[in-house]
Amino acid sequence: MKQTTFSILLFLLLFTQGYRAKAQQNERDNISAIFSEIETLTKKNVNFWNKNLYGAILLIDPESMQIYANEPDSAGILKPDGKIYSGILPDNVNFGNTAMFWSGKTWATLMLPLPENKFERNDLFAHESFHRVQPSLGFISNIPENNHLDDKNARIYLRLELEALKKAIQASSKKEIHQHLTDAMTFRKYRNFLYPNSNETENKLEIMEGLAEFTGLIFSGRDKKQTTEHLVNRINQSFASPTLVRSFAYYTTSVYGYLLYEENRNWNKDISSTTDLADYFIKAFNINVPTDLKIAVEILSGNYNGKTIVQEETAREEEKERKIAEYKQKFIGLPHFELMFEKMSIQFDPRNIMPLENLGMYFPNIRITDSWGILTVENGALIDANWVKISITNPTKTEDKIIIGEGWTLELSDDYIIEKDETSGNSKLIKK
Repeated sequence: MKQTTFSILLFLLLFTQGYRAKAQQNERDNISAIFSEIETLTKKNVNFWNKNLYGAILLIDPESMQIYANEPDSAGILKPDGKIYSGILPDNVNFGNTAMFWSGKTWATLMLPLPENKFERNDLFAHESFHRVQPSLGFISNIPENNHLDDKNARIYLRLELEALKKAIQASSKKEIHQHLTDAMTFRKYRNFLYPNSNETENKLEIMEGLAEFTGLIFSGRDKKQTTEHLVNRINQSFASPTLVRSFAYYTTSVYGYLLYEENRNWNKDISSTTDLADYFIKAFNINVPTDLKIAVEILSGNYNGKTIVQEETAREEEKERKIAEYKQKFIGLPHFELMFEKMSIQFDPRNIMPLENLGMYFPNIRITDSWGILTVENGALIDANWVKISITNPTKTEDKIIIGEGWTLELSDDYIIEKDETSGNSKLIKK
């Protein structure tokens, strides 16, 4: 009986090991096939920017920190693994769907699992590959603050612009398209009038992220009907996002850009980092923006669900004010823990951040690596307006070099200790 049990256990062990090995081989083969797929896609579209976007790609499993690549790295972390390279990403490296300089080169980095839908996968790869090569295309990396887009009125006129763009992309005649684009630009210009200098900051993000998203849209392989459905769905989904301050450019530039692409396949090659995209589109579509913007938007808003938008944004504004008061108390009024940045690297989701008046930016979740260690926050933090420090709640528990608080964990470096001010109750880091 013991021999039989041992044989069964040995069989199960060998079967499990064989299954895992087969699963790992299938994963490697699948990733290798995806790399080949993307290489073919970028070669097919090389004329889009007069440059092949294919290059160093890093796929990252955020749970295990396992990484897969199509090229080796300079530090030797990535080892040959069949037709690809694999390894473990060091803990002190932050990552996301982006382009980052790591181990000797700039990579297009994407988090696993990848989208199963081929169009979405192509879209994502092309977007991040654009970011990888954008300096060579003349586009300087610049992420400006667009905190005004969290204000009630700015959101109202942004949403009205997006509603007009939805109708433009679905219109069947050039006359209808032109009218909806004119209305969209009218809402935009009125928003920019209400918020001085907003045209400049919005334009910088549209150059940075909008062109990347437009590139992904064209590379995706969708036909006209699929593209229309995709853009409409994306805009509809955006209204449920906590904020649009870092994501609006994904939707605006994609629609303006795609409709212009239908007429001029090379318009993107006219663009530089100093181009005013709104004015460029106005000229390209031969749009005449009304002189009296205030009267124009009052007349037009009813055509684009204006009443409902105002009601929803009024309710959102009330909830936002409640949250601002709560976060100000939590991270400023009450005793809290401040960590000054030294050599900060940051990882966060740009879709859910929230401007906190002139005090800084609230992050529901964020990961920061610095000289003092690795901070992982899952329940809110405040980065000040000058980006010199982060505030979280005071520590509640210490386990050797692991410091724990309400919804956060700090892996503290050996050279630092935490000191509490008995007068204010605030905690801070002290270098030994």
